[in-house]
Amino acid sequence: MMLEEKVKLIAQDLGFDDCKFTRAKEASHSQEFQKWLDENKNGDMEWMENNPERRKDPRLLLQGASTVIVLALNYFPIDKGVSNKSGIGRFAKYAWGNDYHDVIDKKLKNFAKALEELGGEQRFYVDYGPILERDFATDAGVGWNGKSTVQIHPKLGTWFFLAELVTTLDLNPDQPMPNRCGSCTKCIDCCPTDAITAPNIMDPRRCISYFTIEHKGSIPLEFREPIGDRVFGCDDCLEVCPWNRFANASKEVKFAVREFVDMPLINFLELNERDFRDLFRKSPVKRLGRERFLRNVCIAIGNSGKEKDIPHLRKALNEESELIREHAQWAIDAIKSRSSIVHK
Repeated sequence: MMLEEKVKLIAQDLGFDDCKFTRAKEASHSQEFQKWLDENKNGDMEWMENNPERRKDPRLLLQGASTVIVLALNYFPIDKGVSNKSGIGRFAKYAWGNDYHDVIDKKLKNFAKALEELGGEQRFYVDYGPILERDFATDAGVGWNGKSTVQIHPKLGTWFFLAELVTTLDLNPDQPMPNRCGSCTKCIDCCPTDAITAPNIMDPRRCISYFTIEHKGSIPLEFREPIGDRVFGCDDCLEVCPWNRFANASKEVKFAVREFVDMPLINFLELNERDFRDLFRKSPVKRLGRERFLRNVCIAIGNSGKEKDIPHLRKALNEESELIREHAQWAIDAIKSRSSIVHK
C-alpha cells in the first residue's frame, strides 16, 4: 500500500469525511490576509494578529515541514424536533452539538500518533491554530472557497469543519478543485447586514456571527434589528448554498442536537452562572460566557418577543452586568414600540 493510501485510510478509520494533501508553502492569499489585518477587519479578534508570518507559511510551524494534510469532518445535524416557532432563538448549526474543538482534537491526537509510526513529525490544528486553512483546503482539493468565503465541498456542501496536520512526511499532493460557484450570488444576496462586500470578500465587522460570538461589548444599534432571533452565530449564507442538496447528516454522535437548541428564549434569562455552565457544558456556547450570551438573548427577545415577555426582561434590569441591562432595556423599548404600532 502506498504511503498516501495508508494516511487516507487512517483518516477514514478516525471518522473524517475527506483527506487530501498539498505542499507546505506560503499560502496563496497571504498578501490579501496581511492587507485584511492592516485594515483592522479582524475587529475584536486580536488573536489573528499574533504571528501573522506563521499563519502565512506552515513551514514556519514545523522544521522540515513538507506536506499539509487537510481534513474535512461533516457536522450537518438531523434537525428533526428543532422548532422554528416564535419565541425560540436560533443557534448556528455547528453549535447544536458538542464543541467541535474537543471532538476533532481527540481525532487529531490519534492521527498524529499513527503518523509518527510512519516516520512523520507533525503539528495539528483546527481553527485555533496559525494557518490559513481555506487556502490549503482549496489547494488540496477539499472543495473550493465560495463567494461568502465559506469553504464548499461537492459532497458535504457547507456543513463541515476543516482540520490540518503539518507533517514532515513527503506525500504526493492532490489536485486542486476548480471553483464551481459559477454565476450564483445567493450567499451575497441573502446576508442580512451586507457583510459580504464583494465575491470572496468578507468584512467580519458587519457579520452577525462576529457580533454574536466574537464581539466583546455592546452590539451597535444598526445591527441589533438585523440579528433577529439569532443568539449564537448565523447560517444564512451557508443555508442558501445550492451545493447543500448533496449533504447528508453527520455520523458523529457527539454532534447530535442538544436540548438547549429548542428552549424558549425567556428561559435563558433565568439562568444563573452555574445553570449556564451546566446547560452549555461541552458546548461552544459555553466559551461565549453568560454575560455576552444574555446580551444576545435580549436582542433576540427584543426582535421577536411580545408584551408578555417584558416582565422577564425587567428582571434582567437587575443584573450586575451593565452590558445585560443595556440590551434588556433596548429589548423592552423595541417590544413596546412594536406593540404601539400594532395598537394604532
